[in-house]
Amino acid sequence: MIEQLAALPTYEAYKDSGVEWLGEIPAHWWVVPLKHALSLTSEKVSSRNSVLKYYGMENIESWTGRFIETESEVEGLANKFNENDILFGKLRPYLAKVALTENEGICSTEFLVYRTKKYAAHFFKYLLVSTDFINVVDASTYGSKMPRANADFIGIQRLPIPNLSEQTAIATFLDCKAAQIDQAMAIKEQQIALLKERKQILIQNSVTRGLDPNIPMRDSGVEWIGEIPAHWEILANRALFRERIEPGEEGLPLLSVSIHTAVSSEEIPEDENIRGRIKIEDKTKYNLVWPGDIVFNMMRAWQGAIGAVVVKGMVSPAYIIAIPNEKIVSSYFEYQYRCPEFIQQMDRNSKGITDFRKRLYWNEFKQLLTVVPPIEEQTAIVTHIETQSVKIDQAIAIQQQQIDKLKEYKATLINSAVTGKIRVPEVAA
Repeated sequence: MIEQLAALPTYEAYKDSGVEWLGEIPAHWWVVPLKHALSLTSEKVSSRNSVLKYYGMENIESWTGRFIETESEVEGLANKFNENDILFGKLRPYLAKVALTENEGICSTEFLVYRTKKYAAHFFKYLLVSTDFINVVDASTYGSKMPRANADFIGIQRLPIPNLSEQTAIATFLDCKAAQIDQAMAIKEQQIALLKERKQILIQNSVTRGLDPNIPMRDSGVEWIGEIPAHWEILANRALFRERIEPGEEGLPLLSVSIHTAVSSEEIPEDENIRGRIKIEDKTKYNLVWPGDIVFNMMRAWQGAIGAVVVKGMVSPAYIIAIPNEKIVSSYFEYQYRCPEFIQQMDRNSKGITDFRKRLYWNEFKQLLTVVPPIEEQTAIVTHIETQSVKIDQAIAIQQQQIDKLKEYKATLINSAVTGKIRVPEVAA
């Protein structure tokens, strides 16, 4: 399905393009500024009550140009485009938001709308999304927080132009190969999703049902928990934890808690060490945490921002710190409270009218219910989860590496085809 680039034919003769990022191109191709090949349209319309489909930056998938449905509503000026126009995202061009339109519509003014009549638009879509071209444009941006590319700069960039039949052949070839590569990546992404689901089921079953499938079970008396091993307990967190309020110390790392990776074990990166626009200088206002403490973000606990601390450090005053007693192993508790049912329990007990204002306070945390096996079983469960998780994570990493290689191959294939470094089979024939 996916051949080596070295196996694809090349052209008989090449010449220097005179453009650094292009290098040599086929001898019969020519080089012209983008503005001579594509017209930049600037028809502005109001998006209010428009019957035309709207394309925002968030609606275009990076590198593929696929349309992604969103529920966002936009009011204001928009750029109008026709079928077969090319949209090029000038905001943060490294995102490679480039799309070939299939219908008439309107789009964000952060898109440049290009149109061609005598060339194959499909070919130029691939040319403008090639990593070499994106890198050139991205290097020219202005503005640090919201970097944008200048349309005049893009317009003078010199592009390689084959004849029309070659443009069509190259675009058709890339359509076919891109579809094959995307399908291969989709299969691997499905495999990753299944592995992640398997890991979640492993954790959930282990922390609520134990490791022995033949052990006697009993009704927990809590509908959303269901059955648990007969000798396990259901305890409120007030029987398991007490709150820690202890000032921080200079020199300790400032830790964060994430809905994805629980509590960090290293200092928050410098570029994230900011609250609003004020850099944190006086860390003594933050609270001390010790290994084994449970920390959760009051504002995001209901999303799963909870976990066990593994290094001595400090956390934001927006976090609550719970010290476990001898009945509970911190890492076991973390695994349990990052399961969907327990995240939902935190959600139900959080206070606030809207999600933005929702908080899980200490008094509400104390009322939450925890499934508590004997301490030695908790330790065995943690060991089992960690051992099996390593294997699953390794399998996920292998799939992700293969996806990354496919993405790299796709990018190289597009670059090579649109700049003439390879000759596609249709042209060779």
